[in-house]
Amino acid sequence: MDLNHITAFVRVVEAGSFTAAARALELPKSSVSRSVAQLERELGILLMQRTTRKLSLTDAGRQYFDRARVALGELDDASASVANLGSEPRGVVRLTAPVDIAVMMLTGIVRDYLAAHPKVTVDLTLGGRRVDLVEEGIDIAVRAGALGDSSLVARKVATTELGLYASPEYLERRGRPRTLGDLAAHDCVLFRAGRGGARWQLTGPDGDESVHVDGRVRADEMSFVQAAVAAGLGIGMLPSFRCTEQPSHHAIERVLPTHAVKGTPVSVVTTSVRTESLAVASFRKFLIERLLVASWTDAAERCAEAAAGTTRARPGRRRSHPLAGP
Repeated sequence: MDLNHITAFVRVVEAGSFTAAARALELPKSSVSRSVAQLERELGILLMQRTTRKLSLTDAGRQYFDRARVALGELDDASASVANLGSEPRGVVRLTAPVDIAVMMLTGIVRDYLAAHPKVTVDLTLGGRRVDLVEEGIDIAVRAGALGDSSLVARKVATTELGLYASPEYLERRGRPRTLGDLAAHDCVLFRAGRGGARWQLTGPDGDESVHVDGRVRADEMSFVQAAVAAGLGIGMLPSFRCTEQPSHHAIERVLPTHAVKGTPVSVVTTSVRTESLAVASFRKFLIERLLVASWTDAAERCAEAAAGTTRARPGRRRSHPLAGP
């Protein structure tokens, strides 16, 4: 039995298509297709049903895939354990993250990792778009919010909250909302909203509340939402950890500070830990360790205090302010 044929079959199932598997294996799509067909001939059984729109495993294919994936993983582990003896991390680590998390949390982590590993390069893809790790060849993702793909390997590193913010100029011009329902009469800066606006659901003193909001500015990048809020274009829902101590930015204020979207997870995600290189494995471990001890909660608390005007100077620290921009 040709191990290459088995590998091609497993990669096709993991990637969900022959095209994605060929890209991951750096082979022509036709070669991957022939390998799977040859494996089926050698086994004398159909492993997957092929249509122009999707692939689906037969019962036999599912059983074969489950056992073959484990066997290949053990072979990869054995090869890696030998190859990495006496070696050091080297090569490229491809990372994707939202811009706000990258700027606020990852720059120092990347700096410290690269200082300790001079033969590693970190290639970052930043933005609000949730990329397909397999299709785009990404090793690690930092993601905020619920994870929809159960095939990914994830480690939660933090829990954040979203609050409502506006610029002093906007509040002076339009007034400060007193209840969540008041937001319906305000301009709101919306993140990933459709043409009909959005429904914001937050937890307040009386439990969960929701309101339909709309506005003339919509964006798919949270950093722009925050910049638009700072520019006085409306009220926006922003992560609390965005509050920093950088006095060069425009101040924003928290409105309705008793209301928030609580418990938003932040996770480090990868497709598989079995086949990752030594560089990816070491960077992923370093990243998780640093994010687990990062001051996500402390930043959120300082932001709420500053918005309410209650922040007091702490020993060795400047008075903090809620600021716009990453």
